[in-house]
Amino acid sequence: MKIVFMGTPEFAVPSLMSLYEKGHDISLVVTQKDKPKGRGKKMHPTPIKEKALELGLEVYQPDSINSTESINKIKRLSPDCIIVVAFGQILKREILKLSKYGCINIHGSLLPKYRGAGPINWAIINGESKTGITVMKMDQGIDSGDMLLVEEIPIDEEDDAESIHDKLSILGSRLIVEALEKLENQTIVKVPQRDDLASYAPKITKETGKINWDSTGEKIKNLVRGLKPWPCAYMNYKGENVKIHKVKVIEKFSKEGYGVVVKVSDKGICVNCHDACIVIEELQFPGKKKLQVSEYLRGNQFDTNIKLD
Repeated sequence: MKIVFMGTPEFAVPSLMSLYEKGHDISLVVTQKDKPKGRGKKMHPTPIKEKALELGLEVYQPDSINSTESINKIKRLSPDCIIVVAFGQILKREILKLSKYGCINIHGSLLPKYRGAGPINWAIINGESKTGITVMKMDQGIDSGDMLLVEEIPIDEEDDAESIHDKLSILGSRLIVEALEKLENQTIVKVPQRDDLASYAPKITKETGKINWDSTGEKIKNLVRGLKPWPCAYMNYKGENVKIHKVKVIEKFSKEGYGVVVKVSDKGICVNCHDACIVIEELQFPGKKKLQVSEYLRGNQFDTNIKLD
């Protein structure tokens, strides 16, 4: 099948690889512009651009995929299908109708739940016990098109956004190949989504990670898991936003109010929350590397009996 592939982050790379290894004719790879990174603000290509160039594929990085130039470029290729995986731009109707089979999207949730930009993060933050991949035919709504294939995986107690991201990216790469085979064989079953069951997963920002110590222990733990490795949950300690990478929840052993640091030891920093005690096991101060609390305490102090913001 002749394919135009649209994707940007690491999540999309396994799908590009699967389609390439299966022998599909990937005539064009569309991705976002290179962006400056690091202290030197050196320009870096997207993960999809790096992989596409490694495979010898043509890469296209338009300012807007909906421009006349972009539309004409894709139209000249006459693709059978356009595959979209975390591309990062909204496609207008004209793009959606440019190929024989339309635009097929790999979405990291069990639609119609968690439509939007942050499905993996919000599923974990909200304490879901399962998630999955939905392969869908795109329409002009936000992740609202007909479902072609759906497969779920459990969210285990120790999973975080990073581990679920990796599991779903591999699952998506398998399902997209299966979906294209069924489209070609005309055995695909399109299932409309129920809008009344839909929920939205908005884009994650740094501010999403601010811990509310009046929350339950489970909610705080899920926030930490759901925002790892980026942007990370954080607390304010003496005017600095300190990232928290790992916590556990234990029973309260002190009557102090929520947000109060009740104990500090090599085992962790104990902070009261609404119904429990949060033990911070890994943290990261601004401009510093991530450390176990035991490592941090070798050369630093962390005050007790203070209330965290």
